[in-house]
Amino acid sequence: MADTSARMLRLLSLLQTHRYWPGGELAERLEVSPRTLRRDVDRLRELGYPVQATRGVAGGYQLRAGTAMPPLLLDDAEAVAVAVGLRTAAAGAVAGVGETSVRALAKVVQLLPSRLRQQVDALAAYTVPAPWDGPTLDPGLLTAIALACRAEEELRFDYTAWAGARSRRRVEPHRLVALGGRWYLLAFDTERDDWRTFRVDRLAEPSTTGRRFRPRQPPGGDAAQYVQRAVSGAGDRHRVLVVVAAPAAEVAGVVGRWGTVEEVDDHACRLRMEVESLDWPAMVLGTVGAPFTIIEPAELTDRVRAMGELFLGSAPPTTPAE
Repeated sequence: MADTSARMLRLLSLLQTHRYWPGGELAERLEVSPRTLRRDVDRLRELGYPVQATRGVAGGYQLRAGTAMPPLLLDDAEAVAVAVGLRTAAAGAVAGVGETSVRALAKVVQLLPSRLRQQVDALAAYTVPAPWDGPTLDPGLLTAIALACRAEEELRFDYTAWAGARSRRRVEPHRLVALGGRWYLLAFDTERDDWRTFRVDRLAEPSTTGRRFRPRQPPGGDAAQYVQRAVSGAGDRHRVLVVVAAPAAEVAGVVGRWGTVEEVDDHACRLRMEVESLDWPAMVLGTVGAPFTIIEPAELTDRVRAMGELFLGSAPPTTPAE
């Protein structure tokens, strides 16, 4: 009986880590006959696991979502990771999951063996999470992207670039990476035939196309390192600070989410931006149409002066009034 239980746990573990298993390959991995495999699958179904079987020469098994949540099979490392992840989520990085995470964390920790609970407590005691200052995301958005990554299914979505340009993208999603208070999607852009990093808070209306793909390996093989290099090496970043002689609400209406506006008084505000190109803040200041003082960087002053000279040189000469 002990051998049967151990084999069923092994079977469940394999089904949870693979989208679809051909019957022959699965029986070979478990070192059992196809008949024994069918009996073990039936036992899993009796426990509430919805295992779908496909008959025929190319038949196999697949674990599907059911109407109820059956017990999960987690190894030690996965159990610790779940507990730590729930504690992080309880801090409120993702909208609407803080309270739910606390309830789930209480259930998980209660079932952890003492040795694993000590690991979780040690991680909590000797790590300091950075304050979450990035945009709060809808958990459904992250879930939809994560499921597409797991299913290895092509994803479509609307994307707004940092300068405001919008596009419809089609990608092979690889990994979601949390970095610097933001979530990023690392994916292979099939239309551009290259890897791309997308900020999830600038992504909208994700939907799968139904097309499966064979996973590629990102350059270097490490998704987190690739995203970190892409974000830090996207170009020279400029920190912009300008005092604008206009009400904060008026300036914020022009800047939108591409900058931060701090009220100085009823007639002035500070505008902060972090940009790759100084053309964007120069255009924003021109759109606001109010006097301003550039605090930093000095290069923005040169850029605004050059644009002003260009406009003056392009304007038709005025005719003196008679």
